[in-house]
Amino acid sequence: QVQLVESGGGLVQPGGSLRLSCAASGNIFNIAVMGWFRQAPGKQRELVAIITGSTQTNYADSVKGRFTISRDNAKNTVYLQMNNLRSEDTAVYYCYAVQVREFWGQGTQVTVSS
Repeated sequence: QVQLVESGGGLVQPGGSLRLSCAASGNIFNIAVMGWFRQAPGKQRELVAIITGSTQTNYADSVKGRFTISRDNAKNTVYLQMNNLRSEDTAVYYCYAVQVREFWGQGTQVTVSS
C-alpha cells in the first residue's frame, strides 16, 4: 500500500501563487508515475499534471505555462508549483501515484478568489 498526503492548499487572490506538496509513504518502491488531478464543484475530476520518472512531464492545456510539476525521489515527494492562478483553478486537488495500481490522496482545497 502507498499512502499519499497532500499539503499546501489554501485561499489565494487571482494572479497569486501556491505550491502543493504530496509525500508518499508505505510501500513506495518503484512508483512509476506521480501527479495531480483536480475536481471543481459539479465537474468531473480532471488531470492537471503528471510526471513519469523524474523528468517526463505532461500538463493539461489549461495550466501549461503556469503550473510546474516536479519530483524529489529522495524525499518521495511530488510538488505542484502554481503561478498566475485564476478563479477557474479553484478545486480540490488530489495527489495521484501509480505503482502496481493507482493510489489517491485525500485532497487539498485550492480557492482562488479576491
